[in-house]
Amino acid sequence: MSSRPVVSVVAYLASRLVQAGVRTFFGVPGDFNLVMLDHLLANPALRMIGCCNELNAGYAADGDARATGGLSVVVVTYTVGGLSVINAVAGAGSDDLPLLVISGGPNTHDVIEHHRLHHTTGDVDIDQSARCFTPVVARTIVVRHLAEAAALIDDAVVTALTKRKPVYLEIACNLAAAPLPAPEPLTLPPVAPGSDDASLNAAVDEVSARIAAAVRPVLIAGVKLRSQQAVLAFRHLADRLGCAVAVMPDAKGLFPESHPGFIGTYWGPVSTAGCAPIVESSDCQIFAGPIFNDYTTTGWSTLSSPEKRIVAGANDVVVNGAVFTHLRLGDVLERLASRVTPNSTSLTSHRLKHVAPTPPEPAPPDAPLVLTDLRRQIQGMLTGDTDLVVETGDAWFNGQKLHLPDGARYFVQMQYGSIGWSVGATLGIALAGLTTGSRRHTIAMIGDGSFQMSAQEVSTMIRCGVTATIFLFNNRGYTIEVEIHDGPYNVIKNWDYAGLMNVFNAGEGNGLGLRAATGGELAVAISRASAHDGVTLIECCLDRDDCTAELLEWGSRVAAANGRP
Repeated sequence: MSSRPVVSVVAYLASRLVQAGVRTFFGVPGDFNLVMLDHLLANPALRMIGCCNELNAGYAADGDARATGGLSVVVVTYTVGGLSVINAVAGAGSDDLPLLVISGGPNTHDVIEHHRLHHTTGDVDIDQSARCFTPVVARTIVVRHLAEAAALIDDAVVTALTKRKPVYLEIACNLAAAPLPAPEPLTLPPVAPGSDDASLNAAVDEVSARIAAAVRPVLIAGVKLRSQQAVLAFRHLADRLGCAVAVMPDAKGLFPESHPGFIGTYWGPVSTAGCAPIVESSDCQIFAGPIFNDYTTTGWSTLSSPEKRIVAGANDVVVNGAVFTHLRLGDVLERLASRVTPNSTSLTSHRLKHVAPTPPEPAPPDAPLVLTDLRRQIQGMLTGDTDLVVETGDAWFNGQKLHLPDGARYFVQMQYGSIGWSVGATLGIALAGLTTGSRRHTIAMIGDGSFQMSAQEVSTMIRCGVTATIFLFNNRGYTIEVEIHDGPYNVIKNWDYAGLMNVFNAGEGNGLGLRAATGGELAVAISRASAHDGVTLIECCLDRDDCTAELLEWGSRVAAANGRP
């Protein structure tokens, strides 16, 4: 018999979460997880943020993982909660976020006695929820035997952290309070195993030879630099090589825009002005951590050919048709930085120049609000302490036009592109700042259609006392869908968005709702938001057809890709 103190199964889990750096978890109570919640909250280092629904709780955990870079947690009840959160979990997995889904499960006696349970489809099938998660998580783990509980809990935490992917952990409700020996300290393994030396040497030999033979090499940052913790390694390579450096649209913020080599966002025909010609004329395009999909390639219309590409992925390198495996992205970039010689031709060529954007002129204060003036005024709010959250839609293209000061962070979900993600993510990102004691300010750019998907989580922001400014782009419809394929289904019911804050306050909250229909009104609203200690929602009234030219171009090309015979 172990001499260690005895704790409950969920107390054991709580200790492991704290050891892994978790301080906040998100969730919704239900009868299968109530005892679990009691034992989680008995750990004074853990704080629960109860959300309005499980989907939003998942989005909030996603935002927390993006902001902290560590493990995030969402707690749900069996099946009805699990299947509600699964969409958010799939999105987190698409961006390699270590998110642990903890679900209460059926009583072990119901398993043995073959009972038909509530919160199910009525079939006698207790594994349905776990099977539904299987395609979108690194592993599904179900605890139904006390003897396995400790090992399975440890496996869930370690797998999420090392794979940088979500994990589903279900614990039978009658085991939540069952006794276990208290956990020993857990030594967490590295994020990923080290590179295979032979493969690393061969890959770097091949890549460095290609770069040495190139006339005009360029570097392009991809989104997986963040999840693979290779951002600094990429910066070292950029400093050493001295060439032009672009970012893919979902990697904005991962390379300093003040860097002398920075040329903007490479997004094919909707790239930053002057960026695409430099990238596409290069004879050696070095992509680090990219995701090539129909969104990031503007409907497969980018002019970056595989023959000119070197692709350093999360675990491999592809060059000249050869694939080198068992590699860590950071190892590859650091080793390359020690091998390459400077080549600034892509920056200094007189034929190709990156064109810095010209700041727009202020609009007359009484003129109707337009996107160009809205962007200009948001730009004036950005500092090195800003966390900018950008929702799927035309906010993507407006966000790309903003200049990020050094230290500012940019959060976007482009691979999964689930509209409504940003409201919950804003909650998670803003709370992460409160938990760590940082004084960062969260700014979100959200379209009205997306906001209606998950609006109620603003009430949780008010309850938790976070400071954030939400710019609600009200153009009365799904503008991104309009530009891909228009129809009557893209029109939505207008809301009194600014007035909604009073509904959420209910006489006791500190949320501030403002409306701006002119540039002057927006300036006043921003001034009030900057002085407000809490959540401010600024409803920005825009014409339905006021969208970026980039959205029009991108939408037409994505529509063509979707519709090709």
